[in-house]
Amino acid sequence: MTATERRKEAADRVRAAEDAVARLRARLASVGVKLPSLRLDPASCAGNEPDPLVDLGRCSIETALRLSAQLEAKAPHDS
Repeated sequence: MTATERRKEAADRVRAAEDAVARLRARLASVGVKLPSLRLDPASCAGNEPDPLVDLGRCSIETALRLSAQLEAKAPHDS
């Protein structure tokens, strides 16, 4: 693989991670949850072969409880 191909692959991985963050942000917003620090981890995007990680960041207790409630509401229930 050429250096140009490696750079393109790396850029594609970062773009895919950015898309994942945008989709997650939108989905959380649709259920009333906002994670203010949601972003890509910059250190994981550095270098020649980045392996992007999503940083969910920090949030208030209120936000954590809203997120928990939404996840509990969507979880399969034991019958």
